[in-house]
Amino acid sequence: MGPEQLTIEALVNRVRTGEFKEVIMATNPTLEGDGTALFISQQLAEYPVELTRLARGITTGSVLEFANKEILTDALSGRQKF
Repeated sequence: MGPEQLTIEALVNRVRTGEFKEVIMATNPTLEGDGTALFISQQLAEYPVELTRLARGITTGSVLEFANKEILTDALSGRQKF
């Protein structure tokens, strides 16, 4: 799926109204998802809206022995106080 198949222009038009405080990007935690999130952030850079992304890392109910380096890196970078 390329940028022309996404509805990013409609998103930019909605953000342009100034009625939004935050855009939460819920893209897949893959290279393609990261690229899409980067593209969206570039399109919205000029607007006063907070850009956030869903948390990533180890999912609830999973087992650590199946976590790879990328999953552990995401989990560590997004850690929170207990």
